[in-house]
Amino acid sequence: MKVSRLVFLRRAFVALLLVAGLALLWLDVARAAAGPPVRVLQLNGTVNPVMAGYITRGIQRAEEEQVMAVVIEIDTPGGLDTSMREIVQGIVNARVPVITWVAPAGARAASAGMFIVMAGHIAAMAPNTAIGAAHPVSLGNSTQGGQDKVMESKVEADAAAYARSIAELRGRNKEWAENAVRLPDPSKGSATADEALKLNVIDLTAKSRDELLEKVDGRKVHLFSGDVTLRTRLAPQEVVEMSPIEGFLFAISNPNVAFILLSLAMIGLFFELANPGAILPGVVGGVLLLLALYSLGSLDVNWTGLLLIAFAFLLFLAEIFVTSHGVLAVGGIVSLALGAMLLFSKSPLFALDLRLLGGMSLALLAYFVFVVVMVRRAHQQRVTVGGVDALIGRTAVARTDLAPQGYVFIEGERWLAQSEGEPVKEGDPIVITKVEGMKMWVAKAHKKEEKE
Repeated sequence: MKVSRLVFLRRAFVALLLVAGLALLWLDVARAAAGPPVRVLQLNGTVNPVMAGYITRGIQRAEEEQVMAVVIEIDTPGGLDTSMREIVQGIVNARVPVITWVAPAGARAASAGMFIVMAGHIAAMAPNTAIGAAHPVSLGNSTQGGQDKVMESKVEADAAAYARSIAELRGRNKEWAENAVRLPDPSKGSATADEALKLNVIDLTAKSRDELLEKVDGRKVHLFSGDVTLRTRLAPQEVVEMSPIEGFLFAISNPNVAFILLSLAMIGLFFELANPGAILPGVVGGVLLLLALYSLGSLDVNWTGLLLIAFAFLLFLAEIFVTSHGVLAVGGIVSLALGAMLLFSKSPLFALDLRLLGGMSLALLAYFVFVVVMVRRAHQQRVTVGGVDALIGRTAVARTDLAPQGYVFIEGERWLAQSEGEPVKEGDPIVITKVEGMKMWVAKAHKKEEKE
């Protein structure tokens, strides 16, 4: 019995190995019959440096792995001109066929998206999608940070020539492409999927990715390296999404997120400067500031607005050390609000939510006022408990050069001070001679006074 059972188990194991081997062989045969895969990239959202990096790296990786084709699924309101041109260059110079497809139903390829769609070796759209409206919207007027009329016309002419050259390269409607940029008649600068097909703006329409790959199967695509015949009907589809880091960076490359990060960074740094030695708020504020600067670098920012926000921070900080009866705080909130409104005024694509602006401005004002009041109260309590006489005659250390005003450090606090007599340099010991409110008068301490 035992021998027969062992024989049975051995035969079953051999049969299992045989079946597994045949299955693997069948998979290899199926893959060989299907041919190289089709790589799918998703351009969903604003065209910015993060998106450009994701698309261009996806194309480069597809070239290295010798895939059959790359499909870029597009749904975008537009974005930055520099990022759009980076993507277009990646498509035009690709060593694999690139199929641009506006999808799903309800999607659009507006502004920068139009250039990207027309750059594809094969351009397609799903039903109920739209393309066009590619006028350089970031221009605006001079009061909103835009260029003057001469520069505006130059930028428009450059964009129109670029659109025309892309359409000419792919044998598509050059006049429509140029018209979509210049917009003499807005109704002629945009098109639905069916209209775009009739106008020779795109090559075909497809409801789904499977239908798209079936329709392009057998088409010949001209690359700079030679002609390629597409075999996509049975090709496996590989969807490559953004990496977690790319997804995070893309998420923060948003005007509202950038403003929130900048506001929180100001709160952390302000708390650290108002309370030296807290460390954690300063570290968190510094990290948030770096993220905010990265986010702003990915957007079409008006730097005048950013300078106004920085000036607001300085006004709030000055309110701690200067008795202005709230004038500096009010000036800070006005500067902050104006800066935030100007920050993304160059393009409607990057408009800041006014509700967020109002809410964050009021929250920042309340926070700064609270910190200023608490810092002043702490100073006053310290003086009240020991009395002014308790501070007079005490020794401290100059935190800055006193010429004649600067800051001194005593009992873990920084005070505004004015020197009397000989000059005081940073690090010099000083003696407190008089205190009035939140300001003290000091004199340079000599060795005898230091020992006392």
